[in-house]
Amino acid sequence: MASDRLEADVVVVGAGPVGLMLAGELALGGADVVVLEKRRAPSTESRASTLHARTMEILDSRGLLCDLGTPPNEPGGHFGGIPLPLTLPSPHPGQWKVPQTKTEGVLEEWAISLGADIRCGHELTSLSETEQYVGAEAEGRDGTLSLRARYLVACDGEDSTVRLLTGAAFPGEDARRELLRADVEGIEVPNRRFQRLDQGLAIAWRREDGVTRVMVHEFGSRAHPRTGEARFEEIADVWKRVTGEDISGGTPLWVNSFGDASRQLTDYRHGRILFAGDAAHRQMPIGGQALNLGLQDAFNLGWKLALHLRGPAPAGLLDTYHTERHAVGGRVLANIRAQALMLLGGPEVEPLRSVLGELIVQEDVRAHLAGMVSGLDVHYDVAGPGHPLGGLRLPETVLLAGEGTVTTTELLRKGHGLLLDLRAGAGHPLPDTAGWSDRVRVVAALPEQDSPLEGAGTVLVRPDGHVAWAGSGHAGLRQALERWFGPSR
Repeated sequence: MASDRLEADVVVVGAGPVGLMLAGELALGGADVVVLEKRRAPSTESRASTLHARTMEILDSRGLLCDLGTPPNEPGGHFGGIPLPLTLPSPHPGQWKVPQTKTEGVLEEWAISLGADIRCGHELTSLSETEQYVGAEAEGRDGTLSLRARYLVACDGEDSTVRLLTGAAFPGEDARRELLRADVEGIEVPNRRFQRLDQGLAIAWRREDGVTRVMVHEFGSRAHPRTGEARFEEIADVWKRVTGEDISGGTPLWVNSFGDASRQLTDYRHGRILFAGDAAHRQMPIGGQALNLGLQDAFNLGWKLALHLRGPAPAGLLDTYHTERHAVGGRVLANIRAQALMLLGGPEVEPLRSVLGELIVQEDVRAHLAGMVSGLDVHYDVAGPGHPLGGLRLPETVLLAGEGTVTTTELLRKGHGLLLDLRAGAGHPLPDTAGWSDRVRVVAALPEQDSPLEGAGTVLVRPDGHVAWAGSGHAGLRQALERWFGPSR
């Protein structure tokens, strides 16, 4: 068999949404990226189809929303099957229904346009690591591809080959319950939204193309190890026992099952090997949180790794990826475990559901849960002065800059840091920031009246849209620039 050799800054393993998002971010930051994908062609399976508000904001900050078209928007979601309005301050509140195939297509085209090299039909088979680089081999249709890169990132899903090859610690719990799922053509059943019947949980909705997605769980049933996907006959049998309806005459287009396993890597970084998405954490994909969590992992990691590669990078910047995202992942896994119990538990969970149903109508409870599910409440520890904006995502604001207006989202499109001087010329001039001009764009502007940024003074924003520093004076600004963007050139 032939053998080819390839060198890159980063090898990304897995060309699902997370891997493609990361590849695009790395390429945007100037990194040379190769993506390995064992599939020979893009997937045609619908799989995850929910994008939450924070993910939509992220896509907007890279100019990708227009490529999604006009996806349906639902203002409400759920928490453990209990209706949960998701309206919060955001340009994209609620949840957006985008087939995973569409999300992957948009991200793939973006990554390729920026120079990412995507190699389909290449399955990772071995890994090695030295102090200077990671070595990898992948088997492809034309033989063995040998790669050497400064870093490798595993975005290869819950059954990650990279995780297996490295032996990374992945503590947690195996699945005890499971939900069976299928996209079926040629059936007529009522739409159901988390309907709890005597025998189990039933969910169904008919798409615009006439295909019906059904999901079902029989109370008291236990998850069991599978060597392949669930069979449609099994789903039809369980559906009939739970609902009394016969869907066996339909044509299954896609069938699978997912359990309530909950695991998280002890460390998201192992030297020159990092993990993102389901390779780093395994959870039940309730309410679309799994996909959104993974995309947000990639968005956090991409700019940091790209800056680390091109330098000058601050010491410890790459380690903040684990610090920040491991904490977020643990919190999301906890809320998913709670929801799985409420969804798949039998009559014994009804008192809990009743109490939460009473609490969720309280606005502070609703907003707390909606922020958690949507990803809008993520707050990183950025140190520095205790400004209310510190560590939060930058709220989209219209700014008057020069002779026209621009939004803060538009200013993030190039993937650089952003230093906003919102003082309208008042006070002392900014300290000299020319030494960071290759990494941080300085914009003097006036925020619109009554905006969240009115009176904010000066705001330093990371490329992922989170506020690194804010203040009315300049104390700590230089330290924040050095901490997040490295020394002045």
